[in-house]
Amino acid sequence: MNYIATFYTHAAALMTNRALRGKNIESRLAPVPRVLSSSCGTCVMYTACDPNLSEMDPDVEAVYETTGSGYRELLRNE
Repeated sequence: MNYIATFYTHAAALMTNRALRGKNIESRLAPVPRVLSSSCGTCVMYTACDPNLSEMDPDVEAVYETTGSGYRELLRNE
């Protein structure tokens, strides 16, 4: 499955990307799709069997699963 995690800060995106890579999960930093958010402008896109929510930095805004028709929200941190 493919996932996108958005963050309130760029540092949180960097830390989450590092944590996911530490678990051998393919991930990368990318610009946030505008339809999802504009908070810090950086998201982590990753591919995994499950969303690995425990690896998210506390400053995560939301985690989405990408679907053929768009995005399905899995987590919202307000």
